[in-house]
Amino acid sequence: MSESVRLIKKYPNRRLYDTKTSAYITLGDVKDLVLKYEVFKVVDAKTSEDLTRSILLQIILEEETGGMPMFSSELLSGFIRFYGSATQGMLGKYLENNMKTFVDFQQKLQEQSRTMYGGDNASVQADFWNQFLNFQQPAMQSMMTAYMDQSKKMFQSMQDQLQSQTRNMFTGFQFNPNEKDGK
Repeated sequence: MSESVRLIKKYPNRRLYDTKTSAYITLGDVKDLVLKYEVFKVVDAKTSEDLTRSILLQIILEEETGGMPMFSSELLSGFIRFYGSATQGMLGKYLENNMKTFVDFQQKLQEQSRTMYGGDNASVQADFWNQFLNFQQPAMQSMMTAYMDQSKKMFQSMQDQLQSQTRNMFTGFQFNPNEKDGK
């Protein structure tokens, strides 16, 4: 069964219109769609230009200006420095793969908690996480270390690929700093 994409139109007055519910929605409602894993696309009502990334970035900005930001100024500065560099695409892919690995890791932990404590009872889940975080620090540190090692290996592999591609690209060129004007 093919899942249809939920269409949200953005009007010049900056209002968002959900075509599925035939109602205006807020950025908070779009955030709820993301949290529910709903597939959607935000388009400009006049030009049909895809604005999904822009809306997602607005949601992240609102979250970051709230009480507990996820990204430090140092990290954000690092992101900005990658724009326009040769490694910009590589960093994007690296972060995407890393996020997928982290989400998979988190889902496995949640599955284990359901298996151990049974059901989807929210209070049992919260109790499990409290116990897990308080009493299983070494295990958690070990898992996070394994995750970070995998991340480091993935980044090193991407760097090695980039170096290899660069070497292959310049294989036919001879560089001799002592030669001047081909003499």
